[in-house]
Amino acid sequence: MKLNYDQNAKMIKALSDSNRLKIVDILSCGEKCACDLLEHFDFTQPTLSHHMKVLSDCGIVHCRKEGLWNYYSLNNSNCNKLMLFLMNLITDTDDCICKDKSKCDCK
Repeated sequence: MKLNYDQNAKMIKALSDSNRLKIVDILSCGEKCACDLLEHFDFTQPTLSHHMKVLSDCGIVHCRKEGLWNYYSLNNSNCNKLMLFLMNLITDTDDCICKDKSKCDCK
């Protein structure tokens, strides 16, 4: 399995904010309108918009526009890839980077 460090680092960085983690938790229950998400926070719509842009830009969240409203849902495919990446990262596997001594500085 090819590990995409750059893309996964972007997703991990996006999830390093507690508000964005909470948004992902809320979206794990299904698609939500921005107005529904705002009910769970003590910040403004522009702040929510910023968080959603970060989550969308790294591929964790899908945005669907319907009229004036934005509806958000998890990108399950990318979330599953991130989980697999993390599992492979902390598990000794046959494709571990250190198995190929030419790619490793290990002694």
